[in-house]
Amino acid sequence: MNLLILFIGYLFGSFPSGYLAGRIAKGIDIRSLGSGSTGATNVLRYVGKRAAITVFIIDVFKGILSILIAKYFLLNDSWQVAIGLSTLMGHIWPIWLNWKGGKAVATGLGIFLGLSWQVGLATLGIFLIVITLFRIVSLASVSASLALPLIMFLSFKSSSISLPYITISLLAMTLVIWRHRENILRLIKGKEPKIGQP
Repeated sequence: MNLLILFIGYLFGSFPSGYLAGRIAKGIDIRSLGSGSTGATNVLRYVGKRAAITVFIIDVFKGILSILIAKYFLLNDSWQVAIGLSTLMGHIWPIWLNWKGGKAVATGLGIFLGLSWQVGLATLGIFLIVITLFRIVSLASVSASLALPLIMFLSFKSSSISLPYITISLLAMTLVIWRHRENILRLIKGKEPKIGQP
Protein backbone atom coordinates (compact mmCIF):
# COMPACT_ATOMS: atom_id res chain seq x y z
CA MET A 1 0.00 0.00 0.00
CA ASN A 2 2.79 2.42 0.91
CA LEU A 3 4.55 1.92 -2.42
CA LEU A 4 1.27 2.43 -4.25
CA ILE A 5 0.72 5.74 -2.47
CA LEU A 6 4.31 6.67 -3.34
CA PHE A 7 3.51 6.08 -7.00
CA ILE A 8 0.25 8.03 -6.70
CA GLY A 9 2.24 10.94 -5.22
CA TYR A 10 4.50 10.91 -8.27
CA LEU A 11 1.47 10.92 -10.57
CA PHE A 12 -0.04 13.88 -8.68
CA GLY A 13 3.20 15.79 -9.06
CA SER A 14 3.50 14.99 -12.74
CA PHE A 15 0.05 16.35 -13.63
CA PRO A 16 1.07 18.87 -16.38
CA SER A 17 -1.00 21.88 -15.34
CA GLY A 18 1.32 24.50 -16.86
CA TYR A 19 1.69 22.60 -20.11
CA LEU A 20 -2.08 22.15 -20.41
CA ALA A 21 -2.64 25.85 -19.68
CA GLY A 22 -0.38 26.78 -22.59
CA ARG A 23 -2.00 24.31 -24.96
CA ILE A 24 -5.59 25.13 -24.02
CA ALA A 25 -5.30 28.92 -23.73
CA LYS A 26 -2.79 29.74 -26.46
CA GLY A 27 -2.03 26.55 -28.38
CA ILE A 28 1.65 26.76 -27.36
CA ASP A 29 4.16 24.43 -25.76
CA ILE A 30 5.26 26.43 -22.71
CA ARG A 31 8.43 24.32 -22.49
CA SER A 32 9.71 25.94 -25.69
CA LEU A 33 9.42 29.48 -24.32
CA GLY A 34 11.30 31.53 -21.75
CA SER A 35 12.82 29.40 -19.01
CA GLY A 36 11.25 26.26 -20.44
CA SER A 37 9.56 25.62 -17.10
CA THR A 38 5.93 24.54 -16.88
CA GLY A 39 5.51 26.52 -13.66
CA ALA A 40 3.24 29.47 -12.95
CA THR A 41 5.90 32.14 -13.59
CA ASN A 42 6.56 31.04 -17.16
CA VAL A 43 2.81 30.66 -17.69
CA LEU A 44 2.33 34.22 -16.44
CA ARG A 45 4.80 35.56 -19.00
CA TYR A 46 3.50 33.70 -22.03
CA VAL A 47 -0.12 32.77 -21.32
CA GLY A 48 -1.52 35.29 -18.88
CA LYS A 49 -2.38 36.13 -15.29
CA ARG A 50 -5.55 34.06 -15.01
CA ALA A 51 -3.86 30.94 -16.35
CA ALA A 52 -0.86 31.49 -14.07
CA ILE A 53 -3.06 31.76 -10.96
CA THR A 54 -4.90 28.60 -11.97
CA VAL A 55 -1.63 26.71 -12.50
CA PHE A 56 -0.26 27.95 -9.18
CA ILE A 57 -3.34 26.79 -7.27
CA ILE A 58 -3.34 23.38 -8.97
CA ASP A 59 0.37 22.89 -8.34
CA VAL A 60 -0.01 23.79 -4.66
CA PHE A 61 -2.99 21.46 -4.37
CA LYS A 62 -0.96 18.59 -5.86
CA GLY A 63 1.44 18.83 -2.94
CA ILE A 64 -1.23 19.22 -0.27
CA LEU A 65 -3.27 16.31 -1.59
CA SER A 66 -0.38 13.85 -1.66
CA ILE A 67 0.43 14.56 2.00
CA LEU A 68 -3.21 14.45 3.08
CA ILE A 69 -3.58 11.01 1.48
CA ALA A 70 -0.50 9.82 3.37
CA LYS A 71 -1.92 11.15 6.62
CA TYR A 72 -5.32 9.63 5.88
CA PHE A 73 -3.72 6.19 5.71
CA LEU A 74 -1.85 6.96 8.97
CA LEU A 75 1.58 6.68 7.40
CA ASN A 76 4.46 7.74 9.62
CA ASP A 77 6.57 10.85 9.13
CA SER A 78 9.22 9.10 7.05
CA TRP A 79 6.64 7.82 4.57
CA GLN A 80 4.96 11.24 4.42
CA VAL A 81 8.33 12.74 3.52
CA ALA A 82 8.96 10.03 0.92
CA ILE A 83 5.60 10.71 -0.71
CA GLY A 84 6.28 14.45 -0.62
CA LEU A 85 9.59 13.87 -2.40
CA SER A 86 7.96 11.61 -4.99
CA THR A 87 5.43 14.38 -5.69
CA LEU A 88 8.23 16.93 -6.09
CA MET A 89 10.04 14.57 -8.45
CA GLY A 90 6.87 14.15 -10.48
CA HIS A 91 6.51 17.91 -10.78
CA ILE A 92 10.14 18.45 -11.82
CA TRP A 93 10.44 15.32 -14.00
CA PRO A 94 6.93 14.46 -15.29
CA ILE A 95 6.69 11.24 -17.23
CA TRP A 96 4.15 12.78 -19.63
CA LEU A 97 6.45 15.62 -20.75
CA ASN A 98 9.74 13.85 -21.41
CA TRP A 99 10.90 14.62 -17.87
CA LYS A 100 10.74 18.40 -18.32
CA GLY A 101 8.51 20.12 -15.76
CA GLY A 102 8.46 22.91 -13.20
CA LYS A 103 10.84 24.28 -10.59
CA ALA A 104 9.26 22.75 -7.46
CA VAL A 105 8.18 26.01 -5.80
CA ALA A 106 4.36 25.83 -5.81
CA THR A 107 4.18 22.06 -5.35
CA GLY A 108 6.82 22.30 -2.64
CA LEU A 109 4.70 24.90 -0.88
CA GLY A 110 1.74 22.53 -1.03
CA ILE A 111 3.79 19.71 0.45
CA PHE A 112 4.87 21.82 3.41
CA LEU A 113 1.38 23.17 3.93
CA GLY A 114 0.34 19.52 4.18
CA LEU A 115 3.18 18.53 6.51
CA SER A 116 2.98 21.62 8.74
CA TRP A 117 0.69 24.48 7.73
CA GLN A 118 2.56 26.84 10.07
CA VAL A 119 5.85 26.19 8.29
CA GLY A 120 4.16 26.43 4.89
CA LEU A 121 2.57 29.78 5.69
CA ALA A 122 5.78 31.17 7.19
CA THR A 123 7.69 30.21 4.05
CA LEU A 124 4.98 31.74 1.87
CA GLY A 125 5.30 34.90 3.96
CA ILE A 126 9.02 35.13 3.13
CA PHE A 127 8.20 34.68 -0.55
CA LEU A 128 5.56 37.43 -0.50
CA ILE A 129 7.80 39.89 1.35
CA VAL A 130 10.69 39.44 -1.08
CA ILE A 131 8.51 39.57 -4.19
CA THR A 132 6.77 42.71 -2.90
CA LEU A 133 10.10 44.44 -2.30
CA PHE A 134 11.97 43.34 -5.44
CA ARG A 135 9.31 42.05 -7.89
CA ILE A 136 11.58 39.17 -8.93
CA VAL A 137 9.94 35.75 -8.67
CA SER A 138 13.17 33.74 -8.73
CA LEU A 139 14.70 35.83 -5.93
CA ALA A 140 11.58 35.30 -3.83
CA SER A 141 11.61 31.56 -4.56
CA VAL A 142 15.28 31.13 -3.67
CA SER A 143 14.93 33.28 -0.53
CA ALA A 144 11.94 31.25 0.67
CA SER A 145 13.73 27.97 -0.01
CA LEU A 146 16.81 29.12 1.93
CA ALA A 147 14.61 30.15 4.87
CA LEU A 148 12.64 26.89 4.85
CA PRO A 149 15.09 24.64 6.77
CA LEU A 150 15.56 27.31 9.45
CA ILE A 151 11.81 27.75 9.83
CA MET A 152 11.37 23.97 10.04
CA PHE A 153 14.20 23.67 12.58
CA LEU A 154 12.68 26.36 14.80
CA SER A 155 9.35 24.54 14.57
CA PHE A 156 11.12 21.29 15.42
CA LYS A 157 12.56 22.82 18.61
CA SER A 158 9.20 24.15 19.77
CA SER A 159 6.78 21.41 18.69
CA SER A 160 6.41 17.83 17.49
CA ILE A 161 8.01 18.43 14.07
CA SER A 162 10.19 15.39 13.37
CA LEU A 163 13.64 14.82 11.93
CA PRO A 164 12.26 13.55 8.58
CA TYR A 165 10.45 16.90 8.19
CA ILE A 166 13.74 18.75 8.65
CA THR A 167 15.38 16.39 6.15
CA ILE A 168 12.79 17.07 3.45
CA SER A 169 13.13 20.82 4.03
CA LEU A 170 16.85 20.55 3.26
CA LEU A 171 16.21 18.38 0.21
CA ALA A 172 13.48 20.72 -1.06
CA MET A 173 15.79 23.72 -0.61
CA THR A 174 18.48 21.94 -2.61
CA LEU A 175 16.08 21.03 -5.42
CA VAL A 176 14.68 24.57 -5.68
CA ILE A 177 18.13 26.15 -5.76
CA TRP A 178 19.35 23.63 -8.34
CA ARG A 179 16.30 24.27 -10.53
CA HIS A 180 16.97 28.02 -10.27
CA ARG A 181 20.69 27.84 -11.00
CA GLU A 182 20.36 29.80 -14.25
CA ASN A 183 18.18 32.39 -12.54
CA ILE A 184 20.78 32.76 -9.80
CA LEU A 185 23.48 33.47 -12.38
CA ARG A 186 21.25 36.15 -13.94
CA LEU A 187 20.56 37.60 -10.49
CA ILE A 188 24.30 37.88 -9.84
CA LYS A 189 24.72 39.66 -13.19
CA GLY A 190 21.71 41.91 -12.55
CA LYS A 191 19.92 40.56 -15.62
CA GLU A 192 17.01 38.68 -14.04
CA PRO A 193 13.71 40.22 -15.24
CA LYS A 194 11.16 41.61 -12.83
CA ILE A 195 7.44 40.89 -13.03
CA GLY A 196 6.07 42.62 -16.12
CA GLN A 197 9.43 42.74 -17.90
CA PRO A 198 10.13 40.51 -20.93
